[in-house]
Amino acid sequence: MTALSTRAVQPPDTVTPRRKRDRQVGIYVLAVILAAIFLGPFLWLVLAAFKTPAEWAALPMQILPEQINWDNFVSAVTQADFLKYLRNSLFLATIFATLTTLSSATVGFGFARLRAPGKKAMFVVLLATMMLPQILTLLPTYILFSQLGLINTYWPWVLWGLASSAYFVFLFRQFFSSIPRELEDAAIIDGCGWGRMFFTIFLPLSKPMLITVFLLSFMGSWGDYIGPALFLDQQKTTLAVAVTASYVDPAGNALPTVQAAASVLYIIPVLVIFFVFQRYFVRSSIGSGLKG
Repeated sequence: MTALSTRAVQPPDTVTPRRKRDRQVGIYVLAVILAAIFLGPFLWLVLAAFKTPAEWAALPMQILPEQINWDNFVSAVTQADFLKYLRNSLFLATIFATLTTLSSATVGFGFARLRAPGKKAMFVVLLATMMLPQILTLLPTYILFSQLGLINTYWPWVLWGLASSAYFVFLFRQFFSSIPRELEDAAIIDGCGWGRMFFTIFLPLSKPMLITVFLLSFMGSWGDYIGPALFLDQQKTTLAVAVTASYVDPAGNALPTVQAAASVLYIIPVLVIFFVFQRYFVRSSIGSGLKG
């Protein structure tokens, strides 16, 4: 007898090239719509920065300015002490980002590598603090700093930085957990203590994560409005507060076109930082999810 072999018959591909093309077109259309929703306000802000006050107040609304007008940018820099507020923002954001990065890396290393009773429970409690809205802690924080005499100083940002961030601790913990245990064992055999191991082995390996956390902390502090408005006076405040409060006419009315120009100048550093270092964001996001 001749053995008959049977082979499973593959069902024909029911998705035709036309259906695939229609699906791709639908995805592209959806992407364009979402991009327009997110980029629309920014484009409107840029166009407003080049308009004259008459074009801004025109009815019906005039979308495009008649000509490129740089007077608003000149007024944004000269009417208020723009450079002073810029220095305040850079100083505050740099101090906060540096301390937050180092403290979060240290705590994340402890949760990832050190062995201690109750470590998992403490980590869960730390993550639970992420569910608390920041607005709930503003009043007690203000009362505490007021009693300590820290209002109108930069010390609150120093303390916040030293306290680390629950989210960044989570990122570092995930990243450090993905490093092979054999590397740690070899360092211990060579007589390397935990502190030396952290600074000479784990920190150099976490360069993408360090850069990402620093940039995220920097941009978070750069864009913070409530903190400087609540804790700092007009001389020590940041650019975020100055953009909304410093550009008025002698009668106290806001100058929207100048505010728009100042806002564009305020956003440019963040855009530059993102486009220059975006590869680190992607790399560290992948690395932080390797191991739970």
